[in-house]
Amino acid sequence: MRVNRTFCFLDLCGFTAFTDEFGDQEAVAVLGHLRAVLRAEAEDAGVRVTKWLGDGAMLSGVDATAVIACAASVRDVLLTDGRLALRGGICEGKVIMFEGDDYIGAAVNVAARLCTEAGPGQLLVNGGAATSVPAHLSPVALGAITVPGVSQSIDVYALDPDAVAAAE
Repeated sequence: MRVNRTFCFLDLCGFTAFTDEFGDQEAVAVLGHLRAVLRAEAEDAGVRVTKWLGDGAMLSGVDATAVIACAASVRDVLLTDGRLALRGGICEGKVIMFEGDDYIGAAVNVAARLCTEAGPGQLLVNGGAATSVPAHLSPVALGAITVPGVSQSIDVYALDPDAVAAAE
């Protein structure tokens, strides 16, 4: 069954190097903090943490604005009190719901690829989801990009923490 959802992949930047430098105990503390912040923000926003992915997570939701706001809140908390910056990719689109709790489709793949392309503290959003970005997050058009595994170019907008601070 095809459904419309918004997906977000979040990833801690530099986690492997951090673990090598500071050790397992510090790495576990960083992950614990990420998960606690993400669980609280997702619950408040009505967003589902679909999967934990090592030093990151996959989020999904029916309300693109809620998913985007949740990702930005988690990013901002970690920029304030975390030890590693967070990056993310967000995409809205129709996907196949598989076995009731998994999703298959281009929107999932694009969100994952955008996360990989994002810099520390940056959230990249596809054009379809960009209309749902809360105004205070100051989306900046980056133009069309191509990502591996996706045949069409994707209109991308950046949500950078510096742009939010400048707007305030």
